[in-house]
Amino acid sequence: MYVDPTREMFGRFRGLPDEGPVHMLNLVRLRDQAEYEDGTAATGAEAYAAYGRESGPVFRRVGGRIAWSGDFRLMLIGPEEELWDICFIAEYPSAAAFVEMVKDPDYQMAVRHRQAAVLDSRLIRLAPRSSGAGFGE
Repeated sequence: MYVDPTREMFGRFRGLPDEGPVHMLNLVRLRDQAEYEDGTAATGAEAYAAYGRESGPVFRRVGGRIAWSGDFRLMLIGPEEELWDICFIAEYPSAAAFVEMVKDPDYQMAVRHRQAAVLDSRLIRLAPRSSGAGFGE
């Protein structure tokens, strides 16, 4: 299961060219019951909502916005067991803005809710490009 990036992957993220906006594809599977270190009782959905409330001001302050969100329906191609509760693309004006967010003390306090809520996740850095009229354009 994957919840947080490793130091190595975060270093690789920071080593990529920082040219223009960055899209981060988020796929999140929640725990039924959150697992807080201090024993706080909450569902995974409640804990993730707390993460959103507390991290939102930092996300917006660095220039972040939600570029796309959708409700998962079916894994048509891929492992059937990969079911996602939350799917969205967060856009940042730059990779530096994303790094600024994750290093912010207020964000670091909020991330405990994400860690308690998330059973598994994928976070994929993308470089946005113009859409075409067909596949592969």
